[in-house]
Amino acid sequence: MGRMGVAQDERRLLSELFTERGPDAPTLCDPWRTRDLAAHLVLRERRFDAALGILAKPLAAHARRVQDGYAAKPWAELVDLVRSGPPAWSPFALLDDVLNTVEYFVHHEDVRRAADDWSPRSPDPRRDAALWKGLARVAKLTYRASPVGVVLRRPDGESVTAKAGPNPVILSGQVSELLMHAFGRARAEVEYDGDRDAVTAVKSLDRGV
Repeated sequence: MGRMGVAQDERRLLSELFTERGPDAPTLCDPWRTRDLAAHLVLRERRFDAALGILAKPLAAHARRVQDGYAAKPWAELVDLVRSGPPAWSPFALLDDVLNTVEYFVHHEDVRRAADDWSPRSPDPRRDAALWKGLARVAKLTYRASPVGVVLRRPDGESVTAKAGPNPVILSGQVSELLMHAFGRARAEVEYDGDRDAVTAVKSLDRGV
């Protein structure tokens, strides 16, 4: 039986959007175009030697060469590699929902939200429950440099402390919007509540992983 998790849903939807938008459409990962983003996803799941370069600067040049090689493939072939997912022996296949739910949701939104006519997707209990688990894990990393406290609060009032600290700022929004904000995406619709200077500090924070 095939995998039916949120990661697979997002992979399918992103692959469909890649086909619709084509290889040279903008993304929120500027200056990457859609072909660059697709190549990044394939590299990450299929070339562990190069994937290390995503985080390790000494290996970045190798990662860039491998990614450029994927990006040069015919677009339909590259999208098929994204759609088919990692080989069965890959950790990304064995732990698909753990490793890929957040990755594919965020990158799906990177393509969706690059269009001028984008709008937030409606809440979805199943998807949002999976994203909330991922957000709780990643937020402590992406807000680690904040000089003030950061609390993320979803519409039902449940919250997670992303950074303990003084003058806490409360970020409120749908789970999907909080996740996009945690990854530093400009088009994340959240509300800020806190001291003005503290809010300014959070808004200007580098939230890269």
